[in-house]
Amino acid sequence: MSTADRRLLRLAHLSGVAPVYRDAQRKLRRVSPESLRAILTAMGLDVATPAAIEASCTAVEAAEWDALLPPVVTTVAGAAASVPVTVPTGASDKLCWRVRCESGEEREGSVAIDALTVLDERRERHRRCRRLSLPIDGAMPLGYHRLSVALGDHVAETLLIVAPQRCYRPPGLARRPWALTAQLYALRSARNWGIGDFTDLGRLAEGAGRQGAAALGINPLHALFPAEPRHISPYSPSSRRFLNPLYLDVAAMPDFAGAVPPEDLAAARAGDLIDYPAVAALKHRAFDACYRAFAARHLGTVPSARGAEFRRFQREGGRALETFAVFTALHEQMLAERHSFCWQDWPARLRDAGSAEVARFAAERCERVELHQYLQWEADRQLGAAASAAAAAGLSLGLYRDLAVGVDPNGAEVWADPGMTVTGASVGAPPDLLNMKGQDWGLAPVNPVALRREGFAPFIAALRANMRHAGLLRIDHVMALMHLYWIPRGAGPSQGAYVAYPFEALRHIVALESERRRCAVIGEDLGTVPDGFREIMAEAGVLSYRVMLFERDHAGRFLPPEAYPEQASAAFSTHDIATLRGFWLGRDLEWRRALDLYPSAEAGEKERRDRRRERRLLLEALIAAAALPRAAAQLLLPEDDGPVFEPALTEAVYRFLAQSRAGLVLVQLEDVLGEIEQVNLPGTVDEHPNWRRRVAFALDEILDDPEFARLAATMREARGAP
Repeated sequence: MSTADRRLLRLAHLSGVAPVYRDAQRKLRRVSPESLRAILTAMGLDVATPAAIEASCTAVEAAEWDALLPPVVTTVAGAAASVPVTVPTGASDKLCWRVRCESGEEREGSVAIDALTVLDERRERHRRCRRLSLPIDGAMPLGYHRLSVALGDHVAETLLIVAPQRCYRPPGLARRPWALTAQLYALRSARNWGIGDFTDLGRLAEGAGRQGAAALGINPLHALFPAEPRHISPYSPSSRRFLNPLYLDVAAMPDFAGAVPPEDLAAARAGDLIDYPAVAALKHRAFDACYRAFAARHLGTVPSARGAEFRRFQREGGRALETFAVFTALHEQMLAERHSFCWQDWPARLRDAGSAEVARFAAERCERVELHQYLQWEADRQLGAAASAAAAAGLSLGLYRDLAVGVDPNGAEVWADPGMTVTGASVGAPPDLLNMKGQDWGLAPVNPVALRREGFAPFIAALRANMRHAGLLRIDHVMALMHLYWIPRGAGPSQGAYVAYPFEALRHIVALESERRRCAVIGEDLGTVPDGFREIMAEAGVLSYRVMLFERDHAGRFLPPEAYPEQASAAFSTHDIATLRGFWLGRDLEWRRALDLYPSAEAGEKERRDRRRERRLLLEALIAAAALPRAAAQLLLPEDDGPVFEPALTEAVYRFLAQSRAGLVLVQLEDVLGEIEQVNLPGTVDEHPNWRRRVAFALDEILDDPEFARLAATMREARGAP
């Protein structure tokens, strides 16, 4: 290895970029020097020459050792808190500290430097430094506190986060519950405007509660791009802090007094695929009318009680809500003037959220900005009403929300704080068994250095926003707490590398917010999972996400129900995987072959052979668990013919999962209805109708469906519920 390569590896190590990783098959993969250079460059480091790399190494190390205190310190409640401090070797002064707690209480103390434990020591910029462990006397309460430390005249301050050992665990989880999961947008009803809405959510929650479910899980509700309704992936949002107003039930808005031509509603509701532009056009016209009526009636010189409530919502939303609304209004204006969808291509004066030109736009278009604040207010109110309906119907765990792993680089969050993300790379996943070419999700990678510098404020805000009105929160791709796979701009998904994140701090924050919001946490830990990760998350009280299709032994056999961990939620599949019927009949394989998603023809043929074996193994597992009689299994897989799908297979699979040790079992609505098509096909955008399919039956039909009632009875019986 050349000296230049060794310097590059050293800089990668210092910057948290892993030069090697193990893929989903446990094979060691080495990251090319070209990929390392591209990712380090995206981080803002100079790697143009060997001398530049050496200078970057020096700068990264110096940044760590120059500061008296790190930007953030986390500790667990009940344990003795200690804080790392960095002082020049030979310093003989005492250290004085003061903690200002969230409650306003203050604590202080001092200690002689020579009495402290030395954690590390090194020479940095012609001086020797020592890293010491500073103990903070007394048990600290949970929360976000400010700690200041003085060494002579030098005073530094840090955020001290005190978290519980584990996430909140609701009492209902002890009763081995089950939950129904659904894609909200996909719900049909006689009254919605062509897309599932918050009223549908409340009605489905009531129906699930009557059938004995403890929770109703839904797709992310994040804000997308109102000005471009064809941007529809709920996992590629403009902002994770705000809601998608397309889920508003317009007729349930107190300010709606208009009428929509029946033919327009019929057109929006027609077909098996959602026509997002048509739905958006209908709803946006109604939103405009609702806001004008609201402003005229309630926002006069002396606001009405309802107007005062809205003003309070604006104040509590603060700068974040205002900036989001300004971006959304500005994005509308830019597209109307035929500017780019990407704010990075707008005129320079509009790319800066804090510029005078943006402030001028916000003042001139204040009503348009306020419209988007009004829609957030109404969306929060209607989501809260759905959560209340769920609770009243007996859903002990309530709504189960979903937090996407990141945001679209062209959206409001990145525009508001571009320094929080990096350019020149995107987030994705390396090739694995499910996606043999890998995935580029197109999401903006968060800069881990900036995240720590800002005291993790964006992450905390996202957790709080998505735990609101929820009893459970699923964190998509929860491995992002430890590391994320960055793909350099212009490179393929196989050419990326993993970048480390401050795992200890992030998981402590998850536990703290979970406890404060009384919201349990599920971590989606599928794909390439680091060694020991699941064990650490289990200790933190995060439920693992176990998918039956992936729960196999070394020979490919399905694990028995007793092999599932208690600290887990169990499901047959996910929105990114075939439904049960689609898996059994091989519909997902047909799509991959038709869309050329296999790296080779041989890989596609191998997967088809494997699927034939997997069907037999699935039946063997169901028979062994007494979830399916052998005679019924023979009807599902005749010797000389292809597979036959029957509802008995659905009941057997969910009986198997219900018998498992998993603390929570998830029942997918698509499986209840026998749907063959999956929600999303990873590796595609427009080639497959991702996020657009409606379920086959209307909501009233689902709630009265005897198959749903029968499957719910199976779940209640096998889970030991009345």
